[in-house]
Amino acid sequence: MIKLGEKQSLVVVKKVEFGVYLAESQSSEQRVLLPGKQVPEGIGIGDLLEVFIYRDSKDRLIATTQSPRLMMGQLAALRVVSVQKIGAFLDWGLEKDLFLPYKEQEGRIREGDEVLTRLYIDKSSRLCASMKGLYELLSTDSPYEAGQTVQGRVYEFSDNFGTFVAVDDKYSGLVPRHEDHSALRIGDVIKVRVTEVKPDGKLTLTLREKAYLQMEEDARRVLEVLEEYAGVLPFNDKASPEIILREMKMSKGAFKRAVGRLYKERKIEITENDIRIRRS
Repeated sequence: MIKLGEKQSLVVVKKVEFGVYLAESQSSEQRVLLPGKQVPEGIGIGDLLEVFIYRDSKDRLIATTQSPRLMMGQLAALRVVSVQKIGAFLDWGLEKDLFLPYKEQEGRIREGDEVLTRLYIDKSSRLCASMKGLYELLSTDSPYEAGQTVQGRVYEFSDNFGTFVAVDDKYSGLVPRHEDHSALRIGDVIKVRVTEVKPDGKLTLTLREKAYLQMEEDARRVLEVLEEYAGVLPFNDKASPEIILREMKMSKGAFKRAVGRLYKERKIEITENDIRIRRS
């Protein structure tokens, strides 16, 4: 069976003026055209060729000796060539751009973006791209350890879990929901630090520096917000994590550490209901 979206070795069964026809064997009824400009010099009947199978602009099954950047069962970051009302078109290394339907997109994408995608076959037996369902295709056998800095691509946001990141576009990672990800977009390539390698191999990641470095930055952030509130923050370190994340862009734990530092340095006062800049 000739497999759409995959590379396979097929035999030359017929030569014509405009190319050669390929099949699984000489007796196979299902055949696919390899256009003349793709036919290697000196090829003859019975020779084997490794080709990729897709559909041309008229939705006809066709073979190519070119290697696309994405095949079935794989993930790849592809550049957005254009964005239309019905979807977007991606450059995947073949003459015909790959269609990414609107319903298969995650977040708003723009021309020039690079987005992580997979291939699927739609109801009309056409190859299309999807930004959904990537989680299951990501690997969990990364070479990384806790403490290492890595690079990853944002591919999904979840209110329940956080920001899903494909480290090196292939390994499964997550920035937990308690961290601020409001500045991130789908497709962003970010530097993150591995905080944990879970028993199943998935990576827990953080956008933040190591605690002793981050505390200084967090303390500065608290003072900046205090100034925005005219020196009085209308909640203290007992506020809910949701309020702290919304107002301070940091977790409750990080906020408490920063407030504790500022209190020891006698820069703030903490009351039952608020936090105030110490004026002396």
